[in-house]
Amino acid sequence: MWLPLHTRTLCRRRFVAALLKLPRHRDHANVCPFSHSAGLSAQTCRALLHRKHGDPCQVVQLEDVALPSLGSKGVLVKMLAAPVNPSDINMIQGTYAILPDLPAVGGNEGVGQVVQVGSQVKSLKTGDWVIPRDAGLGTWRTEAVLAEDDVIAVPNNIPLLSAATLGVNPCTAFRMLTDFEDLKPGDSVIQNAANSGVGQAVIQIAAAKGINTINVVRDRPEFSQLSERLKAIGASHVIKEEELRRPEMKELFKTCPKPKLALNGVGGKSATELLRHLKVGGSMVTYGGMSKQPVTVPVSALIFKDVKVRGFWVTQWKKDHSHDGRAFRSMLDELCSLIQQGKLTAPACAEVGLKDYNKALNSAMQPFTTAKQVLIM
Repeated sequence: MWLPLHTRTLCRRRFVAALLKLPRHRDHANVCPFSHSAGLSAQTCRALLHRKHGDPCQVVQLEDVALPSLGSKGVLVKMLAAPVNPSDINMIQGTYAILPDLPAVGGNEGVGQVVQVGSQVKSLKTGDWVIPRDAGLGTWRTEAVLAEDDVIAVPNNIPLLSAATLGVNPCTAFRMLTDFEDLKPGDSVIQNAANSGVGQAVIQIAAAKGINTINVVRDRPEFSQLSERLKAIGASHVIKEEELRRPEMKELFKTCPKPKLALNGVGGKSATELLRHLKVGGSMVTYGGMSKQPVTVPVSALIFKDVKVRGFWVTQWKKDHSHDGRAFRSMLDELCSLIQQGKLTAPACAEVGLKDYNKALNSAMQPFTTAKQVLIM
């Protein structure tokens, strides 16, 4: 959830729950009166809380939550929109790699607008749009009092849905395309889960850099429509998983170079098939495991092709670079520039009001989900 101002000196997890209680050890010199256009009632906000792990549709509740005072170094943010991502669902279920103390507010990304700043805040001003710097801030809420360093500004002239979905999937795609292989215009990347939020960002960022993408999706009744939609945003090739094992792949590689990079969000047999098509010395980067099956690496791929098998987690990347914000700032600037040029769009989204959160949670957990659920505050 959005954390109190003193999180930088104590463990973040302890204060996920602490924000739901009365504020402690806080600078009260600049107490926020909450008399602004955001419409706050007294010193509370509305938030989607879970007090135990389990089925999100059963354990998440919309409740009133006390807001701590602003203080001289605080930032009051009105949340505008926040998506429901798989990691959010996993956190509520209790299966994710990091879990906040309970009770906790859900949501790891989103966009808000700065409504008020403390007297000592330097990097933000009223009206700025901001997104979380890190996971675990709890974005499914109407307002929050934050530390200045908990958020980072983004342009407020980009589409709302692009801003709300900027911090996780596009950043994951950008880093994987940048950090593992030296990709040049004309090179190729192969990926499964190509219709996911990460997959769509990979397609668009790669296209902007002149990189071919071979995009693998599961077969479905509307495959033709999906293929056309992915090609419309820059996909070079869209194929079904079954085609990875067929001789037709040889025909594809007559006009498209073998990929230097494979991006795996599925695991299981799908990952193994990606490996088979990698160029000698190429890398496969795993960032998800939707099949819940392990990645099996053929011995021949290691011995005769010397492939590299890596993993990526954008949360860890952010932690590793938290001491120096220039890398994150530079990445956001490049992504926002692509958005402003119309080269990077948000994935297909369904906007859902906060009070209809159960509809959003239920839809987010359905197979073959075609639209990312975004809570509008």
